[in-house]
Amino acid sequence: MSQSATVAPDRSARSEIETSTIRAISWRLIPFLILAYFFSYLDRVNLGFAALTMNSELKFSPVVFSFGAGIFFIGYFIFEVPSNLALERFGASKWIARIMVSWGILSALMAAVYDEHSFYALRFFLGVAEAGFFPGIILYLTYWYPAEYRARFLAAFALAVPISTVIGAPISGLLLGLDGVMGLKGWQWLFVIEGIPSVLLGIVTWFYLTDRPEKADWLSADQKAWLKAKLDAEVAAKQAAQHFTLGQALSSPKVLALSAIYFGFVASLYGMQFWLPQIVKAFGLTNAQTGFVTAIPYAFGTVAMILWARRSDAARERVFHVGAPLLLTALALAVSSYITDPTMTMVVLTVAAIGVFCTFAVFWTLPTAWLSGTAAAGAIALINSIGNLAGFGGPYLIGWVKETTGSTSTGLLVLSLLPLAAGLLVFLGSHETKTEFASAK
Repeated sequence: MSQSATVAPDRSARSEIETSTIRAISWRLIPFLILAYFFSYLDRVNLGFAALTMNSELKFSPVVFSFGAGIFFIGYFIFEVPSNLALERFGASKWIARIMVSWGILSALMAAVYDEHSFYALRFFLGVAEAGFFPGIILYLTYWYPAEYRARFLAAFALAVPISTVIGAPISGLLLGLDGVMGLKGWQWLFVIEGIPSVLLGIVTWFYLTDRPEKADWLSADQKAWLKAKLDAEVAAKQAAQHFTLGQALSSPKVLALSAIYFGFVASLYGMQFWLPQIVKAFGLTNAQTGFVTAIPYAFGTVAMILWARRSDAARERVFHVGAPLLLTALALAVSSYITDPTMTMVVLTVAAIGVFCTFAVFWTLPTAWLSGTAAAGAIALINSIGNLAGFGGPYLIGWVKETTGSTSTGLLVLSLLPLAAGLLVFLGSHETKTEFASAK
């Protein structure tokens, strides 16, 4: 991707009103959104751990588990764009609350799975319920943060992904130990206990989230005026460069290219997410030990993601900061397929996790750099929905290869081709640097 040279902003020149506004927004929104996304992503973590006992008890083969894990993303794909357009129309507080309550209920109902058909059905409808949450929050954050702050606060929000594993993996491993309590299996307790908080937090969301800055009674008049002027200038710059209708955005070659890039990223993310507990368990560890060891790559990924996003904002550079981590992920996944030593396997998979999470937050600055309004809502949802089809393809690919060859490692080798292609595509494309930072001083 071509990139124009820019000069990093002088932090000392930032006004007091700018600093106080960004601080107020961040303290109000980011911790709450991290918590909401934490419970959203916990569903991806707990399914991988439930598989440690659920698969044998319900006689699920690797392909059955992979198909059930992945069919979530089919429902997600179908309803993603309509859901994000609904958020744009009805407001974040109401729509995000609806999403959270419905997914929390369905996540808890996963405890009622009794065969492969009930597994497939619940996973599909869970995807329908959750559709629009992540792209909705990405869109929502563009209502509040100017471009030069966007990567670091997208990274802050995305912290929920590695944190959900750092915290959720050990908890999930321990919850499996409740096997037999009140007549429920350990994996059933895991779904029930980790589903209920989403329902409660969804109810709070209705009252807590503020839809737009102009409705924020927790910002002063001066802070609202500064933010409105800043964001209006960005929208004007985007529309001056090229104004996109919803239809034009959805059919744009740039949007389709970004969808393909995100597909490669998501395949590696979920391929690791769903199968890492089983890879670690094969080292001969207990369920509880598996939880703690699985958390290690994500702990390193958490730190790397924040530092990398800050570096991207400071340099006002996006292409290298998205493409290079994807190539690192591809290399690490490929190398991991040739290693049998448990310690070295975890080292290499930790490198892969660092690459994955360094890509995560910075990627979403690419579409938001040149899209706004309804066009942004639809395009973000389309990119996320197409990309998340890899949430079906990545885990299923590993499951199919494992069942065919008896080896998860071969599946990781094949999987590495997707982030490799995505990384190369990033460098071959183009990015609207001038448009993104047009209002930055």
